[in-house]
Amino acid sequence: MARRMARQGLIDGADGPSTPLEAVERMVGAQAQVQNAAELSVAMRTPTGTVADVREAIARGELVRMTGLRGTIHLVAAAELGTWVAVFGTLPVGRFPSTQEEQPTPDQIEVLCAAIAATVAEQGPCTLDELHDGVVDLAGPWAADPVMPAFQGMWPRWRLVQGVAARRGLWVYGPNRGRAVTFAAPPPFEPVEQGVAAEELLLRYLRAYGPSTPAAYAKWHAAPPAWATRTFTRLADAGRIAAVDLDGQPAWLAADDLGFPEEPPRGTRLLPYFDALAIAAHPRERFYPGRAYERALAGGQAGNYPVLVVDGEVAGVWHQRRSARKARISVEPLADLAPVRQRELESEVDRIGRLQGLVAELTIGEVTVGPHA
Repeated sequence: MARRMARQGLIDGADGPSTPLEAVERMVGAQAQVQNAAELSVAMRTPTGTVADVREAIARGELVRMTGLRGTIHLVAAAELGTWVAVFGTLPVGRFPSTQEEQPTPDQIEVLCAAIAATVAEQGPCTLDELHDGVVDLAGPWAADPVMPAFQGMWPRWRLVQGVAARRGLWVYGPNRGRAVTFAAPPPFEPVEQGVAAEELLLRYLRAYGPSTPAAYAKWHAAPPAWATRTFTRLADAGRIAAVDLDGQPAWLAADDLGFPEEPPRGTRLLPYFDALAIAAHPRERFYPGRAYERALAGGQAGNYPVLVVDGEVAGVWHQRRSARKARISVEPLADLAPVRQRELESEVDRIGRLQGLVAELTIGEVTVGPHA
């Protein structure tokens, strides 16, 4: 954990990232299903950056929001879109969320993807309704047939392949229009050969979160273990990754990156919803020891609770309520905090407020909100 936290600037004095772009590169993508949590997650990894700096990096086009990893929204470096698209192209494709009779044919998938790409390219950032109208105009009325079950209703046929189009790099998220999400054409990117991309992404993951295993890497992608094992095997056969012992179990590191800090992790951190480290840290029972495994995970799933991290282990949960000027932060430690940890926590809460341009207030006690609240 000292190695993982130091690489991402989560240990004071470590050689961490210096800009939001470098932070996202080191995180290997930042989950952005909760936008303000993603911005905070990135900002806290830089020595002087703020949430406003992250937003500026998005506005400049250095960072883009796309759907892909685990089927969720992620912030990724615009320059790395080609790598992500190539890796997504190697993932197995499952059934679409519709009845067997309404599964789209390969030809229909191509028509709908082309219509999505043409609409965002021609109309610029467009709302969901505008995207719908453009796709139906180009593909035909059949694209609007309500065949996809969703939220006690049915979505139109074209939305079955919206995720496919995203993983192909045909659209990304644009700037919100008021409260409305928009969809935009991606910035130009060079295609990357799939095998090269798969190997490069795995090596970057190991540098950020290793030692790791094919099973953990597959879980990070929400992909079958056999899919991950193929890339591990290629890299092992080429001597580019090395086997190590992790608590008596075999695991892997990049062969040219075997170093670890001499000291264990020290300090107190607050990681927001869906923080990259909280999701990728395996074995889970090492990062979420004892009571933390039940309190800070939602049915074994990481990220649904913001977590208090003390000396490299989850030691509680927290929650933030923001207003125009204040961040009211409630922290629920799973054990009494020593005076030095209490002071570190107070300092961390102040920092969380400053990163957001807010004045932070700390309350220690039970966090009563549920997961992802």
